[in-house]
Amino acid sequence: MRFNFSMIAAILVAMFPVIASAEGAAPAPGGLGGIEQFIFLGGFVVIFYFLMWRPQSKRAKEHRDLIGGLGKGDEIIIGGGIAGKIKNVKDDFIVVEIADNVEIKVQKGAVSSALPKGTLKDI
Repeated sequence: MRFNFSMIAAILVAMFPVIASAEGAAPAPGGLGGIEQFIFLGGFVVIFYFLMWRPQSKRAKEHRDLIGGLGKGDEIIIGGGIAGKIKNVKDDFIVVEIADNVEIKVQKGAVSSALPKGTLKDI
């Protein structure tokens, strides 16, 4: 799992009120005190996992599979909304025909989605 700085910063910001209240306040009578705070913090981690990390990693995996499966003749849409047919595939770049005798070279990462065969003829 890949973490970025903004996720770590969000977790640290979420922890500060818990840490600040743990230092100066006495535990509530009849309560668990510090254990409740750690359960609360654990709840934050679970929420972040299901709302941010898991969907983001799933989308990244789907895009990686899409990029890896590109081949000659596939119909695609590039990030800017340009639709075309792949004419040539290289290591990091593909050649896309966007009109008759009009070809452009784009990075594989710019491909946003693949279209079903024959879609470009209907457009």
